[in-house]
Amino acid sequence: MNSARNGFFVSVDGPSGVGKSTTVQALHQLLAQQGRSVQRTVEPTTTALGTFTRSHANTIHGMALACLVAATRYEHIETVIDPALQAGELIISDRYLPSTLVLQQLDGVPVEFLLDVNQHVPLPDLAVILTAEPTVIAARITKRGATHRWHLDPTGPRREVDLYRDAAAYLMTRGVSVLQLDNGAYTPSDVARRIADTIPTLPLASVPSTAPPPPQGP
Repeated sequence: MNSARNGFFVSVDGPSGVGKSTTVQALHQLLAQQGRSVQRTVEPTTTALGTFTRSHANTIHGMALACLVAATRYEHIETVIDPALQAGELIISDRYLPSTLVLQQLDGVPVEFLLDVNQHVPLPDLAVILTAEPTVIAARITKRGATHRWHLDPTGPRREVDLYRDAAAYLMTRGVSVLQLDNGAYTPSDVARRIADTIPTLPLASVPSTAPPPPQGP
């Protein structure tokens, strides 16, 4: 895996129902309006492997699913993330390693296993962790309806908030810049503006921005 990096890599993660995908879309639009060349991507991806992972996340569990998610991520890195960074682009991923450290732990997988299977993934330059009060998250999930099995656990929102806090602490020990934002107290546009202000202006390559649909996934 090529480690050359001329661009800037932002990951955005947070509990289900926190408004993550809406915020990522708002961030992409804001950066594009500022005239910045930005590529938006998502995990699981829309490739055959990513589609399989997403469609089977409710039936495959534990370490098997963790390995499948990791395999999808390595494909994502090889085909999308690494080429973008080598080309000097700004790339934003809707879900990345922090989601694995949370959702797969909720699925009973030890964090040590998750770190081992993901030990070769490049870390983001900026990891955005969105959060909100668990009651706010639970209300949003109830309003829109459960979309995967993690939503069926009434203790899920509280556990996700706590585990994302742990994931943020881990990334900081690895030297990653982490931005933790309360997405329950501000609009997605406000949060997107705060994220944009944190991203440095780089001499990015002039390429068309892409914005695949941001479906929910593990």
